[in-house]
Amino acid sequence: MLRRQLVTGLRMTIAMIVLVGLAYPLLVTGVAQGLMSHRADGSFVKVDGKVVGSSLIGQNFTDAKGNPLPQYFQPRPSAAGTDGYDAMASGGSNLGPSSQTLLTDVAQRIAAYRKLNGVPANVEVPVDAVTASASGLDPGISVANARLQAARVAAARGVSVAEVMKLIDQHTESRSLGVLGEKAVNVLELNLALDKATKATS
Repeated sequence: MLRRQLVTGLRMTIAMIVLVGLAYPLLVTGVAQGLMSHRADGSFVKVDGKVVGSSLIGQNFTDAKGNPLPQYFQPRPSAAGTDGYDAMASGGSNLGPSSQTLLTDVAQRIAAYRKLNGVPANVEVPVDAVTASASGLDPGISVANARLQAARVAAARGVSVAEVMKLIDQHTESRSLGVLGEKAVNVLELNLALDKATKATS
């Protein structure tokens, strides 16, 4: 009786290993590669054959000292890792709205955002410009955030604000399924488009 139960249990274990550990992963991988291979491979973005990032994961656009580069649109803050946007340390700060640390950080970010982008005191700073996302890896910013950065980017690149605004519109992504979330601008793709447009006109 015991032997019979052990054999049955062993057979079931082997069957589940084959089904769940081999067949299912191979099926999902095959479907993903067949229908959306670019996304399945990480949505890497290449320039001149070199990977410069992923359209699904945000990244910083700063100099060696961590200062934001004025010619590039800046992403939202990130609490993932020491310097932010560390895919191995995805997560938020876990600081609640009553946290004095969070309130201080946000106040400092607002001041820095206003200074960097020349935003006057009577203009509201978008929430996503001064708060980190839950994952810390969001690749996009709000349209309002992008538009407030446009004048600074245009001045740094020596192009018109209208040209930059046009690129913002071209890289604005619709809501997921048409109803989920808000419209967003992919920072990496927008910055690469700026590089391409500026190079073409220079």
